Amino acid sequence: MTGTTGTTDTSRLSATPRTPGTSRASWDSWDSWADALPAAGPEYTVDSPKDPAEAAVRLARAGLGGEYVVYERNGTWIYAAGPAATLTLAAEGITARCGNRAVARPLGAAPLEQVADALAHLPHQDWRVYGWAVFELAHLLHPDTGDTGHDPLLHLMLPTTEVALTPGEARIRTADPEYLPLIVKALAGPTGQTGEAALADAEELLRTGPGPYQHAVARTVADIGTGLLQKAVLSRPLPLPPHTAPDLTATYLAGRRANTPARSFLLDLGGWRAAGFSPETVVEVEAGTHRVSTQPLAGTRALGTRPEETARLRSDLLGDPKEIHEHALSVRLAVDELAGICRRETVVVEEFMTVRERGSVQHLASRATGRLADDRGPWDAFAALFPAITATGCPKPEALRTISRYESEPRGLYAGAVFTADADGSLDAALVLRTVFQRDGRTWLRAGAGVMGQSTPEREWEETCEKLRSVAPHLRRSPDTPPAEPR
Repeated sequence: MTGTTGTTDTSRLSATPRTPGTSRASWDSWDSWADALPAAGPEYTVDSPKDPAEAAVRLARAGLGGEYVVYERNGTWIYAAGPAATLTLAAEGITARCGNRAVARPLGAAPLEQVADALAHLPHQDWRVYGWAVFELAHLLHPDTGDTGHDPLLHLMLPTTEVALTPGEARIRTADPEYLPLIVKALAGPTGQTGEAALADAEELLRTGPGPYQHAVARTVADIGTGLLQKAVLSRPLPLPPHTAPDLTATYLAGRRANTPARSFLLDLGGWRAAGFSPETVVEVEAGTHRVSTQPLAGTRALGTRPEETARLRSDLLGDPKEIHEHALSVRLAVDELAGICRRETVVVEEFMTVRERGSVQHLASRATGRLADDRGPWDAFAALFPAITATGCPKPEALRTISRYESEPRGLYAGAVFTADADGSLDAALVLRTVFQRDGRTWLRAGAGVMGQSTPEREWEETCEKLRSVAPHLRRSPDTPPAEPR
């Protein structure tokens, strides 16, 4: 039930922030933009495969609803599809679409508050949105740090259909009753297969071309030495040859079985296609309690091929001054960012410098939490904590400028977020790392490392290779696609 673009309301409203006493309706006039939004139907419970990831892949392969998002959180996989309404934020403004109506508004001083206001005017109060934010949204939230570009920075979907998948069970809600038998049929379909490996030699590909990245690391170390900043996370793209372009559903299934992510996702939404195994969350906001938390992971070693090797590398990680310093900086900045939106006495570090295994690597991990101030909401939390400290550096503005100077191309969805938000005030945003991307006919991977004054170009390069091994060996062609001819 994807909305089609109709007449567009382009009246120019004041771009100044809302002042106390000014009604939301008069500030941005989102009234009735989504009056055509269909109500979700009743919930149906049906049998489903024991592996929820496989069930989600079956639904994605069935193509139900067109665009979709699969989002894994805490043992439940959600398949959300069929945009009934969308909300898109770009540097030029915000556009909301529902049915045959499109409403455009210029950006104000707090664009994510405008997003929250648009959602507050939805006619049904049990909504949930799914979407993504690209890294370049950071340049809108932190002015004079880089170019936002002209592509969308944030895109949200209100789905026609949602299916919550747990082992052996699917709970279905859809505004289109005709989808129900199609979902049941897809869930009972053939067993999901991961297909054949897309790369004959993943290791050879991920180690290509170290020179430019190592040069960028060396220049950043020099900048840190002058006092310009303390840390920057530099990344490098890894384009895949056209003949190795993987099938994302098969890749997601193979990669999820081999990874241990904090969140995972599979999506085809708003021009982006991606399959990812996120090691950490950018921000989590709980409904009711107003608890907000962030989970910085910084400091990395590979996982060994034997338990004793992994234990040795873990001990090395826990004793490395550079890794400990890098992690401590990230936690300190996370606490500072939470203090700006939370009741100050509630901000604490609940977990500090434990070790989490994520795919092919192990990380130092912490969790900082707080309670939102009375005048703050989930989108304020997202604005304060995005982009993740562990994908930028500190101070964050100067780290963003460093990334703009030394990286060869915009990051796009890499180091951005895939997330879901609810009418009850909850929000959950996964950091987009360990991901394969497809857009505009290209397929690529990307990985980065935290650069400190003690960094060496060789070690940071090696760390990117360690992280790429969480994805590259699991790239798969569709089981129905014949192997490509070698070039």
